[in-house]
Amino acid sequence: MDQLPSRVREFANYLNGLLARLDQGAGWCAVFWQRDPDGMQACLGGREVPPWDVVEALLQDLATRYGPQAVARETERARFLHEDALAAYDSRPGAREDLGDRLDVTLREQRYATERLAQLGRALDAAHSREAAEALNVDLAWARDDHERATARCAELRSRIGRLEHRAELADRLRSARTTEHGGGGALFRAGGAFSTAEAGAAGAAGGPAASATGAGGGRPDGPAGKASAPAGRSAPGPADPSSANGAVAAPANGPAIPGHLHGPTPDDGATAWTPAVTPEPAPAPALAPVPDPVPAKQRKRRRGSARFAGLAEDEAVPTLVPQAPEASSGPATTGRRTPRGARFAGATEVPVRPEPAVAQPDKEAGQAVAAAVERLVRLRAEGRTGEAHALLAEVAHWGAARFPLLADALQRSGLGADWATLLWETASLPPARLVAAADALTAAGRTDDGRQILRQGVVRPATEIGEAVLALDTEGRHREVRALLDTYVQVRTPEEAAHSAEPDPQRLVPLLLRSAQAISDQRQWDLLHALRVAGLAS
Repeated sequence: MDQLPSRVREFANYLNGLLARLDQGAGWCAVFWQRDPDGMQACLGGREVPPWDVVEALLQDLATRYGPQAVARETERARFLHEDALAAYDSRPGAREDLGDRLDVTLREQRYATERLAQLGRALDAAHSREAAEALNVDLAWARDDHERATARCAELRSRIGRLEHRAELADRLRSARTTEHGGGGALFRAGGAFSTAEAGAAGAAGGPAASATGAGGGRPDGPAGKASAPAGRSAPGPADPSSANGAVAAPANGPAIPGHLHGPTPDDGATAWTPAVTPEPAPAPALAPVPDPVPAKQRKRRRGSARFAGLAEDEAVPTLVPQAPEASSGPATTGRRTPRGARFAGATEVPVRPEPAVAQPDKEAGQAVAAAVERLVRLRAEGRTGEAHALLAEVAHWGAARFPLLADALQRSGLGADWATLLWETASLPPARLVAAADALTAAGRTDDGRQILRQGVVRPATEIGEAVLALDTEGRHREVRALLDTYVQVRTPEEAAHSAEPDPQRLVPLLLRSAQAISDQRQWDLLHALRVAGLAS
């Protein structure tokens, strides 16, 4: 799993942690293990990304166990990680062909389900006994679910394919534009040209196609699925039929479509090559300015470097963005990159050198407490007491940050790697200051990936909640924590989402957000600035 892209590995770790909290012999989890054990193993190992329907069904199992309130926020986090993983998965070499193969399989499933529905409908009309009619109604429910699931998956796969093709088209157009620029042309980017702002944003945006609630795609082997294979239905599996010797799953009730199989065709030999895609995301190309009106000759200034800003000269008069905010921290300025200047970048000055975090040392009782907790967790897992095990992990998540590296080592030595993944998720729910402290402790102990992971997971909160947390930290003078939180937030959230976090106090938050965005790239700063203007939070 270490060879996987970070976003795919992160989702696989989450999925392992989710299953560790479930009774895998009951509910949808049991259905998926029965229908497609190889697919489940592939998803847990990060070789496949399951359709969103599968994740949603597993979260439904979690809600049955812990209540819907406990799962509401979990669903938001799961969707965020799932979309990130899909974007990385769809950037593989040959992803377009793979999605096309999956679409072919799913279309065959859809046709088969249509025929099956018609066949069962005729059989039901001709049924001569109540028992026969009831059995046919069960089969009809599964066939109806299969048809609805296949229809939704076809739409989702077409959407993913469309996004990949659109990105490839934009890449070709950007390459053509660069050729035109070097040849002295530039009509493509002149005022009124065919290349739109939205397309330019799509070409430069990080990530890839996101999964929808209808499923991420991936079909089942075509052909009928017998009753013994327990096809997944539209809601949680019904109770076992008391008259059945093998306790077959009953027909689905009304609810969201849930797939029975997790994935479709895979490359030969099951290999997954995690290398840069054949059609990588294009880097933002320098925009060619529109033909200006004749003016007295003067030295030309550098134009902004993105198609989104074609025609926007640096020497234009631009209204003041926001009042200059006081410096959050002092320190020598970095010298590696030129920062855009002017009123529009008020508050977004050169990034100062951040001080090293002061990591607390473990207390005297830490070793003994960690050993006792892990011993108890091993016992609870062995006895199948998953609810108590999860409660223990939730309690441990509130321990001091200095204990987390010790917990990581102890859990993994005991073969409880899935519980460590669960603990990371619990830690991501901590208040921001404690979240950053835990990330610092893990990073200082050499667990950089874990530290980054809990920061990424921890910023999956409502935008205004992030803004209020940053204001509180800034008021307390905890500027390093502010930077750590916002740097991660601006990196993993879309510019539109990040812009909304400035709503609690735009005058203070906008400069901080722009500074973090500029630390990522000039393009990210421009994207965020545009989103802030659209939201009415910057002028």
